[in-house]
Amino acid sequence: MKDNLVELILENKEEFAKLHNEDNNIEILEADFSRANLVDMDFANIDFSGSTFLEGTLENCKFDDCDLTSVDFSRSNLTECSFTGAILNGTVFNYAQVHFCNFSDADMAGASFQEADLTDSDFSTSENLDSCRFDEGTVWPEIEKLPEDFDCTYNYDLSSLREDEEESDSSDVY
Repeated sequence: MKDNLVELILENKEEFAKLHNEDNNIEILEADFSRANLVDMDFANIDFSGSTFLEGTLENCKFDDCDLTSVDFSRSNLTECSFTGAILNGTVFNYAQVHFCNFSDADMAGASFQEADLTDSDFSTSENLDSCRFDEGTVWPEIEKLPEDFDCTYNYDLSSLREDEEESDSSDVY
């Protein structure tokens, strides 16, 4: 069943839309959509847990109320996609271009945005953004598109010590 759904999404979006309208409890777990070009797709309420959209191009796709736990969007280009109410626990957006996307009421706990460009996206009402992972290469949107309590400045912690810091410590022998 999963393979048939993946094939419909990739090759016959009208037929998939018809099927999706008939069945609101679709699960497409651990599916591979790597390098897919998906435009104007409505995926609302689908469980995509463990799937990958690696290096894909997604434009005007709706992932509203989806379970995207551990989904991989690394190196993807996402434009005008909606993630309203989605579960993004452990979802990976590393090195992705995420433009004009909406993350209203999305649960961001554990999401990863390392080296991601999020310039134009709206995270203002997202939940648990303070529990996501990012680095100094992450480009965040303007402050009004972020939750009030979110600090988008990257700080090194003890688990991310750099080698040059370790080398300088070892040369301080008395």
